[in-house]
Amino acid sequence: MIALLVIDMQNAFFEAPELAAQQDRVVGECNRLLKGFEAAGHKALLVGTEHERDKSTWTLSMLDDDQGFIFRGTEQAQSVPGLAKGDLPQLNKTRDSAFVGTDLLSRLWNCGANEVVLAGVSTHNCIAQTAADAFAHNIRVSYAKDAMASEDDKDAADMLRILSTTYRQPVQSTDEILARLR
Repeated sequence: MIALLVIDMQNAFFEAPELAAQQDRVVGECNRLLKGFEAAGHKALLVGTEHERDKSTWTLSMLDDDQGFIFRGTEQAQSVPGLAKGDLPQLNKTRDSAFVGTDLLSRLWNCGANEVVLAGVSTHNCIAQTAADAFAHNIRVSYAKDAMASEDDKDAADMLRILSTTYRQPVQSTDEILARLR
């Protein structure tokens, strides 16, 4: 079983001009993947970041800067317009990796997933950290290159090159991924 993880497709991340310019493309490709996974009977999960105002969930850089980000219940925490989230299950995280401090591994085991396809933002941060942790848990990873974006294209390309080579995690187009589901 292959599971789709759509990571951090939230308003806050698309406030960055570099991501805002790619929003329509990424939303469209994520929607294609969501539709294809549903049609093929595979699981999909929306993964988002949310923090508490009391600093209890803040990262070191947030604490150092004394500035929080994406507080629970705010407009920043909401999914970007147009994302076909329907009634998909959601997982909230407070770190870059979707595995840290969450029940993601149990969810994947419970649905029989031994591979995840990663989509969303940001390639060089949250997607990369989630991919590295998936590898540590013996879960295969594929990157949906058409359905991902980053604020820094060079860092994203370098990170994908390292992860795909070191961990043998393929970078595939939406069409290639959907073809594997059939």
